[in-house]
Amino acid sequence: MKKILIGLLVVIAALWLRNTSVFTPPASDGPLRFISHRGVHQTYHREDLERDTCTAIRIYPPTHDFIENTLPSMQAAFEAGAEVIEIDVHLTPDGEFAVFHDWTLDCRTEAEGQTNKTPMSLIRTLDAGYGYTADGGETFPLRGKGVGMIKSLPEVLDAFPEGKFLINFKSRRAVEGRVLAEILEANPRWRAQVWGVYGGPIPVEALVERIPDMKHFTKGSAKDCPVDYLLMGWSGFVPDSCKNTLVLMPVDYAPLLWGWPRAFEARMSAAGSEVILFGTPGGTGNDGAPGIDTPAQLRKVPKGFGGYVWTDRIESLGDVN
Repeated sequence: MKKILIGLLVVIAALWLRNTSVFTPPASDGPLRFISHRGVHQTYHREDLERDTCTAIRIYPPTHDFIENTLPSMQAAFEAGAEVIEIDVHLTPDGEFAVFHDWTLDCRTEAEGQTNKTPMSLIRTLDAGYGYTADGGETFPLRGKGVGMIKSLPEVLDAFPEGKFLINFKSRRAVEGRVLAEILEANPRWRAQVWGVYGGPIPVEALVERIPDMKHFTKGSAKDCPVDYLLMGWSGFVPDSCKNTLVLMPVDYAPLLWGWPRAFEARMSAAGSEVILFGTPGGTGNDGAPGIDTPAQLRKVPKGFGGYVWTDRIESLGDVN
């Protein structure tokens, strides 16, 4: 029994030495770096969300007039301290990328039909704030305030030449990845502004095939890396699913990672990956990753963290950082 206990202690000590952050310096001594999801926008309750739930009809009572994915919302997010802004794109029949979240126009605008089957020439004329309501349709406080605000991707990139963007492909079409790759290859300044891409694996992989150094993740890779690392990371080994990618982790679960925080970050950095912390999923919602949106949540981010913090409320966190 004594030999068994000694053996266990040796194993525990070896694991601790291999994964402690005591000997690893902080990745950063500066302020936190934020990814602002959709810019400054109207947030909503997430209970029982499904993939196609119209979120515009369940917003909280507005405290501002900003509308997601529009130039004013992006300007406000950069001014509030965002380093990267996440935006959504659809390739339209006339060959442009509309910066707009939904598959269809029905929820947020006065029009109907699929976004990727509607010409950008028409989308530009719509009211991006038409469908928002916080009281079940009694009032529409943003109606008329978003006319002409849905822009194309080049218009967004040109409006913020120093800005960085994370682009979300909303489709499963390889053509979207190929077309975006062609646009970025032809415009080096735009390529420098696109910090990363994510979304469906088909368009993401089509783009990365053309631009191998593009930061990226898919729904599958976002799950595979943490699981594989939990199984193998005790030895310091970084699995292939965690290499040259964007590694997403809920802030409440991150302490379970081998080497968290500093040794883990150093391993991911050496593997060519960036770490993104987001809020902890809860309930039955199915609307992507929740943000780290309050000062209390932000305090869970370790000091010296050198990755990125995903937030839906950049306007609430700039003064806290």
